[in-house]
Amino acid sequence: MDILRTPEERFDALPDFPFQPQYAQVAGLRLHYLDEGPRDAAPVLLLHGEPTWSYLYRFMIPPLVAAGHRVLAPDLIGFGRSDKPSAATDYSYAAQVGWMTDWLVQLDLGDLALFCQDWGSLIGLRLAAEQADRFRAIVLSNGGLPTGDQSMPPAFRAWQRFARHSPVFPIGRIVASGTRRRLSPAERAAYDAPFPDRSFKTAARLLPSLVPTTPDDPAAAANRQAWAALGEWTKPFLTCFSTGDPITRGGDRAWHAHVPGARRLSHQRIPGGHFVQEDQGARLASIIDDLLAGRL
Repeated sequence: MDILRTPEERFDALPDFPFQPQYAQVAGLRLHYLDEGPRDAAPVLLLHGEPTWSYLYRFMIPPLVAAGHRVLAPDLIGFGRSDKPSAATDYSYAAQVGWMTDWLVQLDLGDLALFCQDWGSLIGLRLAAEQADRFRAIVLSNGGLPTGDQSMPPAFRAWQRFARHSPVFPIGRIVASGTRRRLSPAERAAYDAPFPDRSFKTAARLLPSLVPTTPDDPAAAANRQAWAALGEWTKPFLTCFSTGDPITRGGDRAWHAHVPGARRLSHQRIPGGHFVQEDQGARLASIIDDLLAGRL
């Protein structure tokens, strides 16, 4: 396996990102994560999607820490400060779940409250379903657990084609196109920072094609098992979707009907784009805190 590692100087002086990097080894790969707040507090796990990294959570981490929570935000393999295998064959849906599972087990994390969005939900919901004893609550935003049995919206099909065929793949501009507020040039550059050249973008380009879109997809069976397991989930399960995401808008309703732990909670729909963490970071942190305090 040919492994690329982004030079550390690419991450110097990022705006609103004072956090100290932490590292773990999973299957011979270096995985980066943030670990902020009191170590003896029950942790909140923030899982990013594609093509972002833990920088996405810079507006959520400080208020969660101020509320007394320990907050962990890893970078998926292929993203952020984590190692980036260069070959497309090094990546699969199962591999991403496996790498994150190894990290959870290595740190022996438990009593976790999960916040997940985009590919963070495709991975995070699998983790919660397969290791339910480690999780106390789930907050799902702008994501889901596709099994290939559902029809995918045209906006997602267009995104798959773009990721596969576009001669250029400008990460910062892509993220900016999925927000309501205007990202500054420095913020767009921060999203570009993990990718010095196109050879570092294998995972970013590939992940859209790994979303199960047919019933016989290699990940479909495991996702169906996870969906069934979450149909018996009685711990808190809150949805917090944005109103302006053309791909996932309306996808929260299926979870309200399917998950016992979603009943009787005050589910949220808030203004924002696909990367709602950029638009509503402080509000999302407040919603997570309210859920964990029993106020929703």
